[in-house]
Amino acid sequence: MSTTPNIVLNVNGIEVIYNHVILVLKGVSLNVPEGKIAAILGGNGAGKTTTLRAISNLLKGERGEVTKGSIELRGERIENLSPADLVQKGVVQVMEGRHCFAHLSIEDNLMTGSYTRTDKAEIARNLEKVYTYFPRLKTRRTSQAAYTSGGEQQMCAIGRALMANPSVVLLDEPSMGLAPQIVEEVFEIVKDLNTKEKVTFLIAEQNTNMALKYADYGYIMESGRIVMDGAASDLRNNEDVKEFYLGMGGGERKSFKDVKSYKRRKRWLA
Repeated sequence: MSTTPNIVLNVNGIEVIYNHVILVLKGVSLNVPEGKIAAILGGNGAGKTTTLRAISNLLKGERGEVTKGSIELRGERIENLSPADLVQKGVVQVMEGRHCFAHLSIEDNLMTGSYTRTDKAEIARNLEKVYTYFPRLKTRRTSQAAYTSGGEQQMCAIGRALMANPSVVLLDEPSMGLAPQIVEEVFEIVKDLNTKEKVTFLIAEQNTNMALKYADYGYIMESGRIVMDGAASDLRNNEDVKEFYLGMGGGERKSFKDVKSYKRRKRWLA
């Protein structure tokens, strides 16, 4: 199946099942343009993380599998490639919760990201580039990751991914557990990497307001389905998105608990 030249990732109607029984993704389709930031938005349990893990092929460790649909990287089917093969092709995932090696220093954590590479001079240049974008990591480079802040660990996790020299980074819940000021700082760095280094990002994020501020395109997900998508600027100005995800609805504020997701989907798809 061919894709347009500017689409780097093409997810076509995938279904994901866990333990051969639990249907989690129900026909998810999305496109990620080359050199852009796309965001998958939605509440906890919507299917955002599963979508990223389907792309990076990290489902098998959780007894999950893609049972329908296809995933393409620049027109090439990749759903059956190993995670290591995908890293070689330039697709790297930053896991939810950061997952730094607690007993290793920040610099040693970063260096683990270069395990697929052999050119030591190029690796050294990459490390200095990471320190340019994350100067705080250079200051803390000899500190054990366990004794650094959540924000520093998130920066370390992103920096570790960059050490693989990726063209596409899948970034899962970068704002989780971080103070608003640190979240803003992390997203600013992501935007810089996108603009200056031309790294493509697909971000799964519950913080809709922050994600739409920095993304070019957004997909809103509920119960394993994409229920709305569009340019980030359009989604920010959409009345339904304002009401249900940005907390900006007029009149009496409705609780998410009081509004069934199928009603929202009906409104958006009408």
